[in-house]
Amino acid sequence: MSAIPTDRSPESTLAFLRAGYRFVGDRCDRYGSDIFQTRLLLEPTICLRGRPAAELFYDDDRFIRHGGMPMRGQRTLTGIGGVQGLDGGAHRARKAMLMSIMTPAGIRHLGQLVDDGWRARIPVWAERGPVVLYDEVGRILARAVCAWAGVPLAEADVARRTVDLQALIEAPAAVGPRHWRGVLARRRAERWLGELIGRVRTGALPAPEGSALRVVAAHHDEHGRPLPPRVAAVELLNILRPTVAVDRFVVFAALALHDHPGWREKLRGDDAATESFVQEVRRYYPLFPVVAARVRRSFEWRGYAFPQGRRVLLDLYATNHHPELWPEPERFRPERFTGWRGDPFSLIPQGGGNHLTGHRCAGEWITIELMKRAVANLTGALSYQVPPQDLALDLSRMPTLPPSGFLIDAVRRTG
Repeated sequence: MSAIPTDRSPESTLAFLRAGYRFVGDRCDRYGSDIFQTRLLLEPTICLRGRPAAELFYDDDRFIRHGGMPMRGQRTLTGIGGVQGLDGGAHRARKAMLMSIMTPAGIRHLGQLVDDGWRARIPVWAERGPVVLYDEVGRILARAVCAWAGVPLAEADVARRTVDLQALIEAPAAVGPRHWRGVLARRRAERWLGELIGRVRTGALPAPEGSALRVVAAHHDEHGRPLPPRVAAVELLNILRPTVAVDRFVVFAALALHDHPGWREKLRGDDAATESFVQEVRRYYPLFPVVAARVRRSFEWRGYAFPQGRRVLLDLYATNHHPELWPEPERFRPERFTGWRGDPFSLIPQGGGNHLTGHRCAGEWITIELMKRAVANLTGALSYQVPPQDLALDLSRMPTLPPSGFLIDAVRRTG
């Protein structure tokens, strides 16, 4: 049996926070291996990248999700008791509930609501000076997904609810104020949605048939019991939060259009080219760095020992930039997806494996739909200028964004 290459540092948490998205990939390159072990949060941890590693990681006979995500991530990003930390029958029942909402017609409806939001804001942007695309798109997405999910959201509350949903995404890998803002935002959001769930269950608040609010409120677990209101709120947030997180991919799409202006004309009215462009944005730009699990029972893989209970991290960013999977991975090349038929273990910005039964993000199809509509708006519905600003991506910050949030100016409606 081979020894897993081992990071020399006795504790690598600070190094992970300093290196950010590069932590796993740089060490894999250093050791000439797609597997190494280190200590993170004072605990032995195996780190993986690459397609075979992704296929291994999503084998539910070998890994469980319960206890995989560190508590700081559960208290901010995912919530406690949500689908991400479930296994076996409990996971299958919860995932089936979430996937029942992700119908093609429902996703198109959400896309139309987002398009309506873009059209409503373009005249407002045209009358202003520079606007921050990240802020604006976040609010468009929050309005649309709440309307789609049946969640009442007064216009006066849009800004603060959007900020809270964005804070959940900012917080897991942060320290200090950014992390605590996420903890407080999680408490506020769960209290808000838990109260709505309770009102739906008593009949005090009507929820549209088939809406996420109604489906989650009515869901019973694998034992036939309704979800506790707080857990139901966690699952409703698992629909709202990832949808608002698409604001980051929209900013990355705008950044790609700015850096590669030749693609603007190629994308107009060409759905296949837009699909390739969106997939390359998802591959190239960083969103969530890693996902976590624990070894279900001890096993051996490729001569390496995986002890029972050991925490394992799969690096999403490093896999999406693996040179054996993606030639010239640091070049933005949408044409690499021309005719691509999909692979659940190579392009994994939102996790890998099977959507319906596994731990791949239930909202991935929503992400792709909303990104395609955003690209269509950015290339066809409006013209704009990009004023001088700092657009550099700091890969030590997780998740990252351009510091400016991507300013646009001189906006005009064109379509």
